[in-house]
Amino acid sequence: MKSVVVTGGSGKAGRAVIRDLLAHGYSVMNVDMAPPAQPLCHFLKVDLNDMGQTVDALRKAAGTVDRRRSPLGQPAFVVHLAGIPAPGLAPDAVTFQNNLMTTYNVFSAATLLGLERVVWASSETVYGLPLTRSPPEFAPVTEAHPTVPETGYALAKVLCERMAEEMHRWNPGTRFVGLRISNIFDEADRDAIPSYWADPALRQWNLWSWVDARDVAQACRLGLEADVPGAGVFTIAAADTLMREPSRELMGRVHPDVPLAADLAGHETLLSIAEARRVLGYEPQYSWRVQV
Repeated sequence: MKSVVVTGGSGKAGRAVIRDLLAHGYSVMNVDMAPPAQPLCHFLKVDLNDMGQTVDALRKAAGTVDRRRSPLGQPAFVVHLAGIPAPGLAPDAVTFQNNLMTTYNVFSAATLLGLERVVWASSETVYGLPLTRSPPEFAPVTEAHPTVPETGYALAKVLCERMAEEMHRWNPGTRFVGLRISNIFDEADRDAIPSYWADPALRQWNLWSWVDARDVAQACRLGLEADVPGAGVFTIAAADTLMREPSRELMGRVHPDVPLAADLAGHETLLSIAEARRVLGYEPQYSWRVQV
């Protein structure tokens, strides 16, 4: 049985990830500052800003201190979701410092302990969201698009992507899979979707993108299992936009000068998931169109 430490397991994405991993036979530990609303697995309260606590948490989980007391046995993986989850929730400098340092500590502890894989939450914001200063250079936006962070939150994500590359270079035995995750929705969030339809400008900040929390969970699990060399990054979004208008029409109204892929059709996502499909085997399972 493979074991996984999920940081931030008490949050929206974390809960979905833990459920998915348990359903697929993994042994899981939730590492978070906040206790979970529903106890799904073993919980350990850890401040990831503290390097000692971070290393100690992963060491205990790895069973290298005392295997008889280890709740997991020998893990190979970390899914790192902890952090301030969006810009604007705290002062920019606080968000930047927290998210950069907690990720540094998790990455460092994983390589120090020789864990096999780190799957971690990067963000769609690296593409220049909210797209007010720098419109996209092309659409659908792929991983080849330049990173143009506009907030401390996004800047931390860009730097963490570079950090993953360098830490893999230092410790080739630990591989990193960064997921540039779109705006996460759970079932409660779906009620708001119709309110976006009258004015496309309300959601143009991320090209009308979204992703179901359960598909984020799928992507995290596939990131653990796929043959990804080094330190890769992949955009994770739903297959469709949040809007009733076709994607090509939306772009024509809001970003008429942005070049569009010749094969863009229907309500296809404007944050491309082609690379995640190709490398990870990711295929979104959830669309609001069959439930709203």
